[in-house]
Amino acid sequence: MQINTIQQSGVKIAVVTGDEKVLTDVQSALDLLATVNYETGADRIAIDKDAVADDFFVLSTGLAGDVLQKFVTYQTKLAIYGDYTGYTSKPLKDFIYESNKGSHVFFVPTKEEALERLAGG
Repeated sequence: MQINTIQQSGVKIAVVTGDEKVLTDVQSALDLLATVNYETGADRIAIDKDAVADDFFVLSTGLAGDVLQKFVTYQTKLAIYGDYTGYTSKPLKDFIYESNKGSHVFFVPTKEEALERLAGG
């Protein structure tokens, strides 16, 4: 896992990249929050969808809700960017739609859009 810090519109954003899955369970979410906070001080994280466990996108597992609750609890905004067109689950599509209407968690197609949403744009 690599963490790069980007300043966008005066906001510090941590961009997490790497070949391995970073968000796999609640503990990995807490580890990510702690690592980003310690290494960058950022309270906004952009992460590639490929670094998120596949089970996250199966809402019946409860993983998405459990993980995202940690980000809300620790007041850290999260944007997961990537291609969502392959998902056919209506509950997942509704979940993504509702999340994107809020101000804390975003599911967007590109890293650029993730940075824009996290910067408040």
